[in-house]
Amino acid sequence: MKELRITAEDRNIDAVNDFIHSCLPSDCDDMFLYKIDLAVEEIFVNISHYAYQPNVGEAWISASFEDNVLTIIFKDKGKEFNPIAKADPDITLSAEERDIGGLGIFLTKKFMDSVEYEYKDNQNILTIRKAIVQA
Repeated sequence: MKELRITAEDRNIDAVNDFIHSCLPSDCDDMFLYKIDLAVEEIFVNISHYAYQPNVGEAWISASFEDNVLTIIFKDKGKEFNPIAKADPDITLSAEERDIGGLGIFLTKKFMDSVEYEYKDNQNILTIRKAIVQA
């Protein structure tokens, strides 16, 4: 498993995506990459916006590729927060009728094969997994 330790700021999302892509085979399907990128961005941006507010902190991102499954683990020592505990947004409502927030983690749960959260040793730990689709 490879690990990236990085300041949780929006400006670092490209570095995070580059790190994740470096763990993948070069012939991944474009739709697979899109889903991974969306999930990674959603999780990392949530850490950067909310975990340490009003301060800035670090995020640890681990990634591995085994048996055609990509596993990504996000850790932070910010405020305890379980993003998957929140009810999914009602997507039958128009954007104007829906409450703000929750759509990104909803898409992450839909796009990934599994999304798991735990709070351990004063850390938020969010693990996502996706079976790889190769072109």
